[in-house]
Amino acid sequence: MIELKSFLLKNWRIFNLTMLTCKFFIKSSNNDKVSMFIVNDLRYLVHHPATLKLAENGSDIAFGEDGKVILDLTTSLEQLWKAMEAQVNAGRTKAIGMSNFSISQVERIVKSAEILPANHQVELNVGYPKKALREVCAKHGITICAFAPLGSPGRPTYYEATRPNNAHLKVKIPNLLNDPIVIEIGKKHSKTAAQVLIRFVAQQDIIVIPKSVSQARIKENIDIFNFELDVEDMAKLDSLAINDDGSWGFDWLCCLPGLEEHPEFQLVSEQV
Repeated sequence: MIELKSFLLKNWRIFNLTMLTCKFFIKSSNNDKVSMFIVNDLRYLVHHPATLKLAENGSDIAFGEDGKVILDLTTSLEQLWKAMEAQVNAGRTKAIGMSNFSISQVERIVKSAEILPANHQVELNVGYPKKALREVCAKHGITICAFAPLGSPGRPTYYEATRPNNAHLKVKIPNLLNDPIVIEIGKKHSKTAAQVLIRFVAQQDIIVIPKSVSQARIKENIDIFNFELDVEDMAKLDSLAINDDGSWGFDWLCCLPGLEEHPEFQLVSEQV
């Protein structure tokens, strides 16, 4: 475990953030269902915009006999955001944000919001740079937080375990850590491929949250502030962007089959 005191950070600079998952996306008239999961002094994000029904136990996602999630088609994004704003007004949380929203959905929230989103967490890396979405968020003063900056190399294993035939996969999973361009730039700066990929995101003033369970790799991931990618490096990394229809690298249908039938599920149909 890395001791926080070794980084000499004051408490006000440490942000404890978590998400309200899609199973708690309910009408603003049922704020008790949201507030029971809100703890004071945390920052909360809406996990994704498609609302789902709860199982009878009141905590798990409900699935139908066909194996698909049961959709909640009665709750709008605007109602959901009002419920989130109520948590700030009640003093249960300091800031609220969103995750995996499309450009048009961000604009809708901004238009109806009394409290603007503080942050938008999305999958973002050299393969999926999300430039158009970043421009919209910047216009409204919404910071971006990048998950999967390394391309989520363990995801194919997860897909294979949950959906063995993988026939449903519609998006590419870029093998960024083994990309020759990334490795070449790493050698140039005496850095690992992971450090190059993280630096690429951080150097664009984007919050970046690489995931690891290894203490050595966690320390390695932090060690990105003693070098800078030059213009040529950035251009080469920019060239690795996947030119597709704007879909996410994460395949939501793998873990939540039936989600694509929700009218707010725009993650594979709109530039995001």
